[in-house]
Amino acid sequence: MGHGQAGFTKQMARNVFYGGSVFFALLFAAIVFHSEQRIPQRSNSAAITPQVVAGKKIWETRNCIGCHTLLGEGAYFAPELGNVYLRRGPDFIKAWMKIQPTHTPGRRQMPQFNLNEQQLDELVEFLKWTSQVNTEKWPPNIEG
Repeated sequence: MGHGQAGFTKQMARNVFYGGSVFFALLFAAIVFHSEQRIPQRSNSAAITPQVVAGKKIWETRNCIGCHTLLGEGAYFAPELGNVYLRRGPDFIKAWMKIQPTHTPGRRQMPQFNLNEQQLDELVEFLKWTSQVNTEKWPPNIEG
């Protein structure tokens, strides 16, 4: 290097590091803020009723996620239920729950949870709400 060229100094490296760190920290904050603003619209939180909340409690206390997936999360033993309301409808869901286990040969058996009509309606309302969450078409396979 000649006397006229200073090269890349420690001060320049420090400025690039701090400048880049600040830039990407601000970019990250902007992306998080944007995502947070969209969550209420995408989650359909305005449609959460006491029935939906009660249905979620049934979902949790019966450990449905131990066999089923919900919006792609859970076990893969049984079908995806995030879109079951759209695929099958409320009457099918309630009838299916009532006839378990089916004792169909070669098929995994779902337990009989002995839910009453109110509990079935609440579970259906939870699955209806879940079907209205904007998941941007996730999961890609309709049956999970």
